[in-house]
Amino acid sequence: MAKYAAAVDQGTTSTRFMIFNEKGEVVAVDQKEHEQIYPKPGWVEHNPMEIWERCQEVIKGGLAKGKTQAKDLSGVGVTNQRETTVVWDRKTGKPVYNAIVWQDTRTDTICNDLAKDGGQDRFRPKTGLPLATYFSGPKVKWILDNVQGVRAAAERGDAIFGNIDTFVIWWLTGGPNGGVHVTDVSNGSRTMMMNLDTLDWDPEILRILGVPRAMLPEIRASSDVYGQAKGDLAGVPVAGDLGDQQAALFGQTCFGVGEAKNTYGTGCFMLLNTGEKDVPSKSGLLTTLGYRIGKQKPVYCLEGSIAITGALVQWLRDNLMLIAKSPEVEVLAKTVDDNGGIYFVPAFSGLFAPYWKSDARGVIVGLTRYANKGHLARAALEATAFQTREVLDAMNKDSGVQLTSLKVDGGMVYNDLLMQFQADILGVPVIRPKVAETTALGAAYAAGLATGLWSNVEDLRVNWVKDKEWHPQMPADKRERLYKTWLKAVTRTFDWVNA
Repeated sequence: MAKYAAAVDQGTTSTRFMIFNEKGEVVAVDQKEHEQIYPKPGWVEHNPMEIWERCQEVIKGGLAKGKTQAKDLSGVGVTNQRETTVVWDRKTGKPVYNAIVWQDTRTDTICNDLAKDGGQDRFRPKTGLPLATYFSGPKVKWILDNVQGVRAAAERGDAIFGNIDTFVIWWLTGGPNGGVHVTDVSNGSRTMMMNLDTLDWDPEILRILGVPRAMLPEIRASSDVYGQAKGDLAGVPVAGDLGDQQAALFGQTCFGVGEAKNTYGTGCFMLLNTGEKDVPSKSGLLTTLGYRIGKQKPVYCLEGSIAITGALVQWLRDNLMLIAKSPEVEVLAKTVDDNGGIYFVPAFSGLFAPYWKSDARGVIVGLTRYANKGHLARAALEATAFQTREVLDAMNKDSGVQLTSLKVDGGMVYNDLLMQFQADILGVPVIRPKVAETTALGAAYAAGLATGLWSNVEDLRVNWVKDKEWHPQMPADKRERLYKTWLKAVTRTFDWVNA
């Protein structure tokens, strides 16, 4: 009998395959990075076929490391970098263009043109989202408008669209030979084309964007059997699909109204469960789908999205070469006692929540001759904590619920200096679970629920175990003084592109 659940975790910089047992413990993991492509300033692309190759490699590697076979798996889930957009040929599987990554800002003009009629919140009542370069809809429009022959192929249903989850599931289930063309409600809600109430593609928005319905995937529940895998996972039900941040919410077992998590990855994403009600945001947050289990009612969330957090550490490593490996940033930051008056606002892709200013760009302010690379490293880490505080303030305002603690996950949560500063600047405890890679765990949970490895979400709650907790130690007056200066630094990023 199958005793494990697995997940393909396709992220912005790498792809992982993870296998979990019934207790939610890691049995095996294999991971590989893929190339980041920067054709022009503000443009970010991935090669979709390279991503699919990495998926196949890590599946093979994970099975080998776990000494497991396909028959040992009750199901496999997929989780993904959400708004990254792929259009490909249904008959061959070949992409018509590189994947346009969620950080990409080339659709700025499209978004500005759309905002001329109805403003930035034109689609918010239906989709919960502002007009922003972040989301998939404008990216699809860009491909249709700029890649020759694609629009006609899309209208015929030969060129099809998906976020990365859809592309991976299509290939997992056979690709050109019967691949299933689906997405789930969580990914659908990130396209700016799905109606939050109907959970289906919105005809009016499709017409405005000029996106043919024939190219769109079927929207399904997040925990549901979509089809059977082929290849190394032959016969395993593909039974879970969640955007990475919703998967982390699921993996953190935030199933109750008012429960929240923050994931520290390439970007930073805080989600608050608002239950079966979609709460409109007045504070620059996103109203989004959390998940849907089978035929149960959908669960909604408020989300605060921050574009650049872990990516800033990568930038210090790869562009400035201040460090050789990402974990070294903590060692460098500890060489100084504070930030030396430096604030680093990493608006490399504009500002996301709560500002939504795509014309902002990154700044380092407060520089003096006193400043050194230790201060720069510390300011880079503090930027993550300050941006999280901005999102939490907006969340408290929108929901009317004051968070008493924050569950955290993702790669940066092993940085003790950052986690302590995060608790200090929020003024609430920060809690790391034993399994911090909750994105893959959430997708595996969704697949295991759909295939009977777990009976209900209460089975999953039992698996959640606290690993470490940080409590605020900073005096309140110092916290507010630092935060006030941060907010001042953020204003220096505004309107840069048009200056």
